[in-house]
Amino acid sequence: MKEKYISEQCEKTGSHLHLMKIIDENMPEDEKLFDLAELFKMFGDSTRMKILFVIFETEACTCGLAEALNMTASAISHQLNALKRAKLIKSRREGKTVYYSLADDHVRTIIQMGMEHIEE
Repeated sequence: MKEKYISEQCEKTGSHLHLMKIIDENMPEDEKLFDLAELFKMFGDSTRMKILFVIFETEACTCGLAEALNMTASAISHQLNALKRAKLIKSRREGKTVYYSLADDHVRTIIQMGMEHIEE
């Protein structure tokens, strides 16, 4: 038996001009919305989140992250590249070793707010 879906209908007749005004005045350009969606996709992978949580606390190198997360250095490196392209992390070289850390306090805030949200 097929379920019937009831469409919510407004009791208000006429257009929703206030919504159109909000959209006209506040809606970012499609390119910015696309970039924002791409940013949030970076947080949609548990491996990347594990990496971010480690470097939330301290900077770390690829081999340190691989050992701590019980993964291959290649798998970690792949995720680090994605995070770096998304400008969520930065790197610094010390000799032959590259250390990774959060790009800025915005990333820290996004992670903290996300945790607060899911813990409510």
